[in-house]
Amino acid sequence: MRQAPAGCVRWRPRWAELGDEGRYGRHTPIPLRLAIACAPTRAPAPSQGGSDQVATVVVNKTVDEAGLRALLEPRDEVAAEKRLNETTFGLESGPFDHYERTVAISRRDDGTYDVEETTDFQMAIPVWRGLFTPLLKRSIKHPPKTDRPPWWSPPDRLDARAARTLSYLGVFSAITGYLGTLLSQTNTYFRKDFGASVADITPMLTGVRLAGLLAFATMALADRRGRKWVLLVATYAAIVLTSTGALAPNLLGLGISQTASRGFSAAIGIVIAIIAVEEMPAGSRAFAVSVLTMSAALGAGGVVLFLGLADLTPWAWRVFYAVPLLMLPAVVALGRRLPESRRFEVYEMRELLSRASVSGEGIGAGLTGLDGTDSRAEPGTGSAIAVDDGPGRSMRTHIGRLVLLGSVGFLTFLFLVPSGQYLNDFLRTGQGYSGVQITLFQVLTTLPAGVAIVAGGRLADVFGRRIIGSIGVGGGALFTVLMFTGNGWAIWLWSTVGTILAALAVPALAVYGPELFPTKIRGLANGTINVLQVIGAVAGILLVGRFADAVGYGQPLALLGLGPLVVVAIILIFYPETAHKRLEDINPEDEPPPESLDDLVEMEHELDELEHEVGPLHGHEHGHEHGGEHGAPIPSDGSSAEAESSEPGSAGPGAEAGTIDRHR
Repeated sequence: MRQAPAGCVRWRPRWAELGDEGRYGRHTPIPLRLAIACAPTRAPAPSQGGSDQVATVVVNKTVDEAGLRALLEPRDEVAAEKRLNETTFGLESGPFDHYERTVAISRRDDGTYDVEETTDFQMAIPVWRGLFTPLLKRSIKHPPKTDRPPWWSPPDRLDARAARTLSYLGVFSAITGYLGTLLSQTNTYFRKDFGASVADITPMLTGVRLAGLLAFATMALADRRGRKWVLLVATYAAIVLTSTGALAPNLLGLGISQTASRGFSAAIGIVIAIIAVEEMPAGSRAFAVSVLTMSAALGAGGVVLFLGLADLTPWAWRVFYAVPLLMLPAVVALGRRLPESRRFEVYEMRELLSRASVSGEGIGAGLTGLDGTDSRAEPGTGSAIAVDDGPGRSMRTHIGRLVLLGSVGFLTFLFLVPSGQYLNDFLRTGQGYSGVQITLFQVLTTLPAGVAIVAGGRLADVFGRRIIGSIGVGGGALFTVLMFTGNGWAIWLWSTVGTILAALAVPALAVYGPELFPTKIRGLANGTINVLQVIGAVAGILLVGRFADAVGYGQPLALLGLGPLVVVAIILIFYPETAHKRLEDINPEDEPPPESLDDLVEMEHELDELEHEVGPLHGHEHGHEHGGEHGAPIPSDGSSAEAESSEPGSAGPGAEAGTIDRHR
């Protein structure tokens, strides 16, 4: 019999004597062994120093027997817990590198219990961990009444790999947000520096937008070379090319440099959304897009926040174009850690198996499909997998969806882009604002939109995409037109309401592009949609720029505002509802990725072996490393990647660099 240490007591819950078989122990009889309750004598949580330190939350309370019973149940909130013993719970699933909850109990003379609940955790959210750790601490101290996740977490729980990937993508999104807003935020300043009119800069703005056609070719490579490869190449190219704008001698030179960079920055935004949708669970795709949109807004805010500096001297706007060079070290570090999309890896696996079957290569009987069957045969048939017919046939099969999303993109950008492109000039020339006043206007009227973006993602995942998207598009366009036709304090009100409503639509509608197309053409299809959006943006800029000097911005934008009204009708009548559906249910030709992280790692090992035997897909070696760069942080103490935690059920610091945790 276990002996209680000094200062501890043995206790046996009264319901244990009754053999209760409720939820405790997942419908198994409650163990009759005596649990030991004592004052806290547990070892401190392991510390890795810096941002990798394990957080600890201690909650002391006095509860009755019912309350104690509830505390000894596995929880299912941000973390899905599993029972390690009577009073200790580990991680079943959730966005954590380490998680453990222990309950120490002392019985009082009045029949109640003094409880000390200690939770050690480390969230799998590099870079942004400092923002979420305090929120989780508060949720632990004040747990929700139900098992529903707190407001700040996704509706559908992420695993550690998905959370880590989303965190890395957030940094790339902030970078593209900065790059994408530079031209619209600084055009009134370089126009003044170069002595140009609105009509003079309109062709340059148009040419830069047409660079989105370059994104089409880049995204076609994403279906061949992989999402990660395209993301990194596009990011490096966009940063370097943007920085050359700081040395532009005239309007033509600036236009050439930014035309080249804009194509790559557009590709960054598209491939980020694709990776996020391919990594996230079905109930959290819109939430993920809302988080990435917030990150992009943070990057754009880096321009807006310091825009007042552009008033210091006519050439000060050039500094903003040189700043992206400071982002290069972060891109190098992230490139070593970001994993390839799991669904693209499944696509690679299927394509390589098809190649092996057709070529007769001996891969070995040990390789099995994702469902455990012979991966070189169609499930249930025993026949070889057919050779892929290529992206052309798939595009023709999905032409209806392409037309649907392309028309919505054209009409939306026809209004959206010129309203953002000329906003600063409207404020400076039409309202007489200085650079500081423009900054205040931009910050104060768009700040509430940050909350709306997150709310829109959650609402779209819970209640559906169509209704939230329709409200956002229609309402946002209406109040934006009111802003451009108003004066004085009213434009602050209309701008605030318009940005809040428009923000709701962003995550609700942005997920449709990646969702409605299969993996092998997802990049190409979204690149095509981007081309149609670019055409709409260019048409809008030309129309507004043509009449702005003569009649102002209000009338042209009011005319273009009819486009979003047509978009609302298209969404409500023709758009399918994709909330809560797996990508493989929306696109039956795709094969789902393994559900468990362990199976995913095993599949990646098989993929490495296939690439070794038959050559990499499309002549490019992806390198599915299983030990230092594929998604998990590198141990700060320099320990071996093969180190494993000796604590059962723990994903502690020693284990996070191991093979299994590498791909969480």
